[in-house]
Amino acid sequence: MSYLVLARKYRPRNFAEMAGQEHVVQALSNALTRQRLHHAYLFTGTRGVGKTTVARILAKALNCQGPDGQGGITAAPCGLCPACTDIDSGRFVDYTELDAASNRGVDEVQSLLEQAVYKPVQGRFKVFMIDEVHMLTNTAFNAMLKTLEEPPEYLKFVLATTDPQKVPVTVLSRCLQFNLRPMAPETVHAQLVQVLAAEQVPAEPQALRLLSRAARGSMRDALSLADQAIAFGNGQLQEAAVRQMLGAVDHAHVLELIDALARGDGRTVVETSDRLRRDGLSAASTLEDMAAVLQRMAVLQVAPPRSADTADTADTADAQDPDAAQTARLAALMPADETQLLYSLCLHGRGELGLAPDEYAALTMVLLRLLAFKPGGAAVVEKKNLTQPEAAPPDRAPGEGAAPLPPPVQAQAVEQLGFVRGHQRGQAGRLRGIGV
Repeated sequence: MSYLVLARKYRPRNFAEMAGQEHVVQALSNALTRQRLHHAYLFTGTRGVGKTTVARILAKALNCQGPDGQGGITAAPCGLCPACTDIDSGRFVDYTELDAASNRGVDEVQSLLEQAVYKPVQGRFKVFMIDEVHMLTNTAFNAMLKTLEEPPEYLKFVLATTDPQKVPVTVLSRCLQFNLRPMAPETVHAQLVQVLAAEQVPAEPQALRLLSRAARGSMRDALSLADQAIAFGNGQLQEAAVRQMLGAVDHAHVLELIDALARGDGRTVVETSDRLRRDGLSAASTLEDMAAVLQRMAVLQVAPPRSADTADTADTADAQDPDAAQTARLAALMPADETQLLYSLCLHGRGELGLAPDEYAALTMVLLRLLAFKPGGAAVVEKKNLTQPEAAPPDRAPGEGAAPLPPPVQAQAVEQLGFVRGHQRGQAGRLRGIGV
């Protein structure tokens, strides 16, 4: 028997198994329970958050017949009746899925709408599910508007898209729109723990945290990465192997860089950057992880934990983070303004990596930029009072032997000179305009 990937094997079969989309589940469950059913639904959201899954669960809820064949519309489909099993296996004749990415023309839409005149064969409702609906052409959208607005009572439309801005307003106004949100890393982590426990795959907690963050809110991406990590680790998930697979930077390097920047140790910064180059680790991943640590540091600086014990300074939202104590120490070591400055440099520095000939050289320059602008550093010029220079003695030629102006005065003088010249040009133009 062929292997079934985790993303398909553990696809939710009912609303109770849906994770991270409680706002959508509650609305649909209440509508199904009270029999207040709309004829068109639009599910939006990024990849892997459950748009197609919700559509299939909704189709089962509308057509479920119960284990005894006497059931009706329900928010908890049984999963045992022929309608539920056929929809799960993709062979239910009254449930049609159309991929608009490859069937985007008016002919394909018209072929689908021609089936709308026929009543359901097996189920209670016909359900037309159009995935990536924003890929349809304008002509195809126009062809389905009338049927979408006033479909037969036995027909339900379910649309899904990752880009709702490209869907015409005329279509949006005919649908109930539900936005499926990206899932929090904690939600993805909890789901991975359940899946790997069911698969009997040993996993280190920190390895699961890496996968949860790498998924970026997509449960499908998390399960796909878990499949890859299981193959890479020969049946187990270890932190070192997952870091190597993802190209993620060890947090020890990230914390060492922030500690060196807080102490103004430029040599350690350069040596750590060279070590990352030798290990072949990603410069973009380094800046991304640094930004995440700095964000937690800024939160600790503004809202420190109530406990004064250093061992208990972990963030309450992620109390099991092994780097929490080190993050709290750095938050106390680095001033709040430097934390904000370094966070901004890390964010903007990611855009500079592609502009530099060498991304590691760009990484080093981004990190050293904080030392260049560090309060009290050598590159910071002390502010001086802007005073007029002393006049030259009468027996000295104008400008002869005069001391050069300080940089702030030079800048002000250049700015004032440009303003005066611009004002003079504007005045001359107005005089010419009135004929003087």
